[in-house]
Formats: sequence, structure tokens, C-alpha cells
Amino acid sequence: MTPIDVHLTPDYAGRALREDVRAGLTADPKWLPPKWFYDARGSDLFEQITRLPEYYPTRAEREILQARAGEVAAITKAHTLVELGSGSSEKTRLLLDGLRDRGTLTTFVPLDVSESALRDAADAINVDYPALEVHGVVGDFTAHLDKLPGDPPRMVAFLGGTIGNLLPSERATFYTSIREVLEPGEWLLLGTDLVKDPATLVAAYDDSAGVTAEFNRNVLRVINRQLGADFDVEAFSHVAIWDAENEWIEMRLRADRAMRVLIPEVHLELDFAEGEVLHTEISAKFHRPGVEAELDTAGFGSAAWWTDSEARFALSLWQAV
Repeated sequence: MTPIDVHLTPDYAGRALREDVRAGLTADPKWLPPKWFYDARGSDLFEQITRLPEYYPTRAEREILQARAGEVAAITKAHTLVELGSGSSEKTRLLLDGLRDRGTLTTFVPLDVSESALRDAADAINVDYPALEVHGVVGDFTAHLDKLPGDPPRMVAFLGGTIGNLLPSERATFYTSIREVLEPGEWLLLGTDLVKDPATLVAAYDDSAGVTAEFNRNVLRVINRQLGADFDVEAFSHVAIWDAENEWIEMRLRADRAMRVLIPEVHLELDFAEGEVLHTEISAKFHRPGVEAELDTAGFGSAAWWTDSEARFALSLWQAV
């Protein structure tokens, strides 16, 4: 049985959803955080997105890891790999293989807010890497980084460009919290999507098959199911725009008609005007100097910077100083 440390109360997800819905849907403009896309259906839709021809980030990051996992292992000599987000994917295994082949890795620590997803991921890794100690942590990376086990030196991996979903102030807090739990000399491995032509960026978030649109609308289905809401999901159109000033993609849901929505579990009654938008996600894109400045401020030194063959995506390695 894989050891799992649980740092969340049984009602953590439900309470957090209620709090976010109250705060976001009573704001002007209305917003919801992107973490609520990911019920079982949302996770399946995102897996479909990663295989779409327009969605390059997953392929680009995988290309880098295939080429550079051995270098990551040689530089870090990490004994413990911590992955923020459940770790049973191909990209995780590329890292595990590189560290295992180097002969330093003893422990893998996946962290996820979903206990069921974490147990599935940890059990899958346990089966395929029987010599590796797998120790799962059910927690929120914004609150439980100080609960990470494992022998130093540790390397924390935050892949997939997920860092782009955080606002600049949230990124600063996140980097600082990572630095606070790492000892000098320990490591952060970071995946960042890079600024490129707007047409490529928008297409990645508004695919021709409409999968991303369904993924975006899924947040409304989650609220309907969990909080008894009566959103007419199909009455919202998916919108993805490139914000050149902030250098991020912004995903929105736009009401196609005026409507009133009831959300009984949080005692809300909301009006949407025709054309009103609900903000659901940002996905920031980066330049190397900006990433370096943010990590330097948080107390990290740059150790390596790699891109895929088309310079679409970067994987970078940072050492706590």
C-alpha cells in the first residue's frame, strides 16, 4: 500500500468550491478559477486537448524531457522528485527514468488535491518502479508545500505550463513559498510556455474540433452538479483572446442571451446580460528575462534553460540559493 499523507479535510473541495463561486460570481466582472474545470469529465477533456494538433505545449515539453532528462539528473543528483500534480504521465516517467538511470533517485512524492487521482497515480508508479519509494501527499500546492517528505537534495517539478494560470502576484507568492521549503542547493524544475505569434496561441485554446470549448463550459456543469445550479450550459459560448499587454491568453464564457441563474447551495441568484462574459482562465506566456527576474527575486539561481526544437516552450532548472 502506497503511503499517503492527507492534509485536506473531507469537505475541503466542496467548501473551496462554494467560497470561489460566492466570491467570483458576485464580482464585476464575474470570474471562476480554472481548477474547477477538472472533475472526471474535465480531466478527460483536457487529455483530449493535449492530443489536438493545435495544442503544442504538451508535445513541446515532452520533446525537451526526452532530450534533457538525463542532464536534469546529472545536474541535480536529486534523491527525491516532488511533482506538483499527480504523477503517472509519460512526462513524469521520463524524469523518473533519467534520475533512476543516474542512480541517485530514492523517493517520488506526488502532490495533488484529489486523493483518488493521487492514489491511482502513486499505485501506477509503484507497479512500474518497484525499487522506488513512493510517498503521496494530498494537499494544495498553495498551502501544503511545507508538508513535503523526502531526503535531500529534492527537486520540485511544476510542469505543463501550469504556472501561467497564476497572476503575477500569485506567481511571486508561489515561488517564495517553494523557496521557503527548499534548503539551499535544492531544485525547482519549471515548465513555461513562451510568447509567440498570436494566431498559434489562440488556436491552441480555441481548437477547430471544439474540445477546448467543451472543457471551458465544463466548469458550469461542475457547479450545476455540485451546487444544484441551473446554468444552461449550451447558452454560453467559448471565447479565447490574446491579451498583448499582459501577454496571456484569456478564456471566457460569453452568455448568448440574457438569463437568470439560481445556485441553491450558496443562496445565489444571478443575472447575466446578453453578451456578458465570465472569466475562467488566464494562461500567461513568458520571455526568458521575465522568468529569470521573478525567480531571482524569490531566491533562486538559474542552472539551465532548454527549449524544444521550435522554441515554443521552455523547461528551466533553478537552484535555491
